[in-house]
Amino acid sequence: MPIKSTGTEASSVADTTRHVVQEFLAARMAGDVERLVALFADDVDWLLAENPAVPWIRPRSTGAECAAQFTELAEHTVAEDARAFADTFLVDGTDAVLMGHYSGTVRATGKPFEGPFALRLTVEKGRITRHHLYENSVSLAEACTPS
Repeated sequence: MPIKSTGTEASSVADTTRHVVQEFLAARMAGDVERLVALFADDVDWLLAENPAVPWIRPRSTGAECAAQFTELAEHTVAEDARAFADTFLVDGTDAVLMGHYSGTVRATGKPFEGPFALRLTVEKGRITRHHLYENSVSLAEACTPS
């Protein structure tokens, strides 16, 4: 006979997801790549729409590759202009969704970019196994393209 999960177990899973996502956001804000590597699973379902004009956007699948995206983003953008805020943070079991707005400036061109974003993360066994980011790729491509 299968054992049904209790509300307490579901709450515990959601609490773990929320905690890991909060740790992810803190590490991201601090630029702590070592902590990001530890938070990502060894294999990650990474989704970010291909955008050949944007140097930090490429396929990734390992925790180290995923964490490196944040370093690459910092190398190509002006830190003082970087802004991101999430106005929605939803957690349902192992899944979390953040929605908000981001903006910044591409270092090589001096052009700004901005737009809304949605980020879906999945946390399993205390590590991020899915990172799907939906963002304004047109704004990013325009900002990365020299005049």
